[in-house]
Amino acid sequence: MTLSERFAADFGFMLIALVIAALLGFILGWIFRGVRIAALQTEIDDLKRRLKDCENSKKKTAPVIQKAVSKPVSNTSNFDASAAKATFGKKIKENDLKIVEGIGPKIEGIFNDGGIKTWAQLAATSASKLKSLLDAAGPRYQMHNPTTWPKQADMANKGKWSELKTYQDKLDGGKE
Repeated sequence: MTLSERFAADFGFMLIALVIAALLGFILGWIFRGVRIAALQTEIDDLKRRLKDCENSKKKTAPVIQKAVSKPVSNTSNFDASAAKATFGKKIKENDLKIVEGIGPKIEGIFNDGGIKTWAQLAATSASKLKSLLDAAGPRYQMHNPTTWPKQADMANKGKWSELKTYQDKLDGGKE
């Protein structure tokens, strides 16, 4: 067998092997493509279901949020920024709910969304109503205990800074 004949035979064999490999790859790709599409469709359906659950939960919590806010409260705050700064050692903004031990930025946002934006409103809202707002916000906030928050807010609203500071020093994460 000459070199050119051997090359032609090897070339023909390689060409046939390449065509078979390409067809096999195409067939396997087509099969796995269908499996992947089915998996993605299942994931999409699950996400749609979860979105619908979230929307339904939002519809259920809207009345709870509206009920959680007590009757309108007049904001007769005795805010003295210099006295607050002298007591806490930092600048305090009027009606900053985060001055209440146990309330951070996220919970302040939840209360603001629920219509509680001032110390007076927080002080006038029962702990059980605050708890219902936290529960409606999801499992991440259900562990918080707001029993002391109205009392702290009342002290802040009345400008009783040293009394508030002393009270907070006795608390553990906003709890008695």
